[in-house]
Amino acid sequence: MTAFKSLSAAMIKGFLRDRMTLFFAFVFPLMFLVVFGLLFRDASDDKTKIAVVGDGPVVAALDKTGALELEKYDNAEVARQKVHDGDLPALVVAGGSGVELTFAASDQVKAQTVIGIVSGVVDRINLAESGVPPAFTLEAKPVEDASLKPIQYLTPGILSWAVSISGVFGAALTLVSWRKKQVLRRIRLAPVGPTAVLSSRVLVSVGTAVAQGVMFVAVALTPPFGLQLTGQWWLALPLLVLGTTAFFAVGMLVGAFCRTEEAASGAANLIVMPMAFLSGTFFPVENAPGWLQAVSNIFPLRHMNDGMLDVLVRGKGIEALVVPSAVLIGFTLVVGFIAARVFRWED
Repeated sequence: MTAFKSLSAAMIKGFLRDRMTLFFAFVFPLMFLVVFGLLFRDASDDKTKIAVVGDGPVVAALDKTGALELEKYDNAEVARQKVHDGDLPALVVAGGSGVELTFAASDQVKAQTVIGIVSGVVDRINLAESGVPPAFTLEAKPVEDASLKPIQYLTPGILSWAVSISGVFGAALTLVSWRKKQVLRRIRLAPVGPTAVLSSRVLVSVGTAVAQGVMFVAVALTPPFGLQLTGQWWLALPLLVLGTTAFFAVGMLVGAFCRTEEAASGAANLIVMPMAFLSGTFFPVENAPGWLQAVSNIFPLRHMNDGMLDVLVRGKGIEALVVPSAVLIGFTLVVGFIAARVFRWED
């Protein structure tokens, strides 16, 4: 225990004195949270603006949907040119008993949204005019609170990414630096076992992850962002610990092969950045092709993201931790075993 305490204290002091490490562990990922949080703060309140020519029950119904912002034009050709130039995604021309919808195929997301809304409105009006009662009714309601903001979904992903950065880079660079400076050689000659060395470094990584979680959530809870913690949000703490150990194992594996800090930094970036994009950190992975979603299941960050989202946003309980925890523990054991087998005390 004496060796463990001494090594832990030394690592904590070294971590706190390294400004570059502190920057990449806290400031760098926090910048993404702040930028994305401010950019998409009002994204859920945005309405799709379309051009409208004419009047009638269809136009009135479209205005009442609350999903579209109607920009009136007197000349259909002028409005159609706006759509052609890409200034507006669609144009609705209502006259008599006909409705003409012109849309920009270049903006498929907004175009399909407008087509769905206009089609639904026209179908409802036709059904009402026919006087025939509907055979089926549809009741749509969200699973989550309708007041949820984008920050609810940004915080879990970016926090998990920050933990992966500190875990992989911290372990890899420390191991390479200590081997290069022959610190590992001196520790090996001292009456200190490898268990004390690794456990003390894991303790520092876990402490860093908890500090990251507290700081990220504290910033996201401020009024400019408006994060709302739901359900058993404190269940994110076990995920932080398990995720840290998984990424620490990856960092140990990287550090076992690399001989310089530059090589370790490059290898860590080669792992962390693609993993972040393929795991749903910056965009929903559900929108990706099926084969890409299957590939993303290989990465521990994907499962950590899903678990954090479930407990922080969707209000789920401890049952949501079963699969992510099992995957993270299994990943840690497998990768940690490989890292231990290829571990080198000296170059």
